[in-house]
Amino acid sequence: MKATDSAISPAIALSNPVLNQVRDGDRTAHEWYRFILSYPPHLVQTYLEQFGIQPGQQVLDPFCGTGTTVVECKKQGIASVGVEANPMAWFAGSVKVDWTPPATALHTAAIAIGAATQTHLEQFDPTNEPFRGLPEEAQKVILANSISPLPLHKTLVLLDHLRHHAPAPLQRHLQLALAKAVVTAISNLRFGPEVGIGKAKADAPVVASWLAEVEAIAADLPYLQQLPPAPATIHHADSRQLLSVLAPNSIDAVITSPPYPNEKDYTRTTRLESVLLGFIRNKAELRSLKQNLLRSNSRNVYKADTDDQWVAHHAEIQRLAQEIETRRIELGKTSGFERLYHRAVRLYFGGMAKHLADLRTVLRPGAQLAYVVGDQKSYLQVLIRTGELLADIAQALGYEVVNIDLFRTRAATKIKEQMREEVVVLRWSGQWPDRPYPFSDRPLP
Repeated sequence: MKATDSAISPAIALSNPVLNQVRDGDRTAHEWYRFILSYPPHLVQTYLEQFGIQPGQQVLDPFCGTGTTVVECKKQGIASVGVEANPMAWFAGSVKVDWTPPATALHTAAIAIGAATQTHLEQFDPTNEPFRGLPEEAQKVILANSISPLPLHKTLVLLDHLRHHAPAPLQRHLQLALAKAVVTAISNLRFGPEVGIGKAKADAPVVASWLAEVEAIAADLPYLQQLPPAPATIHHADSRQLLSVLAPNSIDAVITSPPYPNEKDYTRTTRLESVLLGFIRNKAELRSLKQNLLRSNSRNVYKADTDDQWVAHHAEIQRLAQEIETRRIELGKTSGFERLYHRAVRLYFGGMAKHLADLRTVLRPGAQLAYVVGDQKSYLQVLIRTGELLADIAQALGYEVVNIDLFRTRAATKIKEQMREEVVVLRWSGQWPDRPYPFSDRPLP
């Protein structure tokens, strides 16, 4: 099925960043910590309404990120569950759906910890002892120069006070506030939307920046606590292994955005806070994390990967992969990552096929699905129609392709083109296809 313009954004001719921004009325809870590339809460609202989802039904986000779908469902009084393999993102989403801490207690604890940290910092004499820093193995994981020595020292002192003096029921929210402050005000990171290193900050108001984020959380809690209760759980798991955490026949709708097939290493956006909070301590743990992610870029492709077998007979995906490899050879591109471009494409769509195949078991008949994806030209400017290919795979696995809605276009600055961002809308009837998998667009021998 070809893409069509939807009611969300009819006849978009140019990129419109506003469409992907959080609206003022939606910021509660969502803004505690959020990926810059996340889709907006109003997109979730649109498909909850379009699908007619009601309290008593359950929504799944199998690529949960920092919890946009799950948070929004909880705000709407709808039960939801998420699956996320990145531990920092899983932590953030889990905290964002925990509205139990008393706002006053959170604020009071933060003031006391902030005061103690400030006293500690004022008494510190750098002539007698060195700045605190990260272990050598942890330092190798973060982007070079992502945080300057003095702000890092201050952050580690504050973390130490948090871990030893914050009441247990409040500690996760206080830590998340620090993660937000680190990436927005303390570090040298910049997002545009790619993560990079900006101008080095010799110093930063660490305690004040953290307190401001705590106050923002505390200000949201009274409103959130008076909303009708709705269960919300996020599992730290692999979206290609859904059956390990989800019950069969338990999901009425899916609203999600998987990674796109491009050269974005999504772990880069959370490296610093992941290390600071102890989720990643060395390169071995980073590798383990990447192995549990969908293969969406050449930085997390490994020799033992087999997801590409799922699309071994998909003619268009095989053609695309071969075109990328042929172009690489023609251009004389010889780096190790460039040599993996064609394989990354096969592994990405194979992983999505495996995900969609497993997903069928946990869906109820009549379940409706919305997958936010984008066309890509990251691999040597070979166009990948992501939405159309995913729709084709889903159809072969027994899903009905309802539509491919145009959400917006994005300006691809490197190639000076507008790229489509779409929502693949599917329906699961409960009827399994006669054709066996791995996926094939023709009968298997």
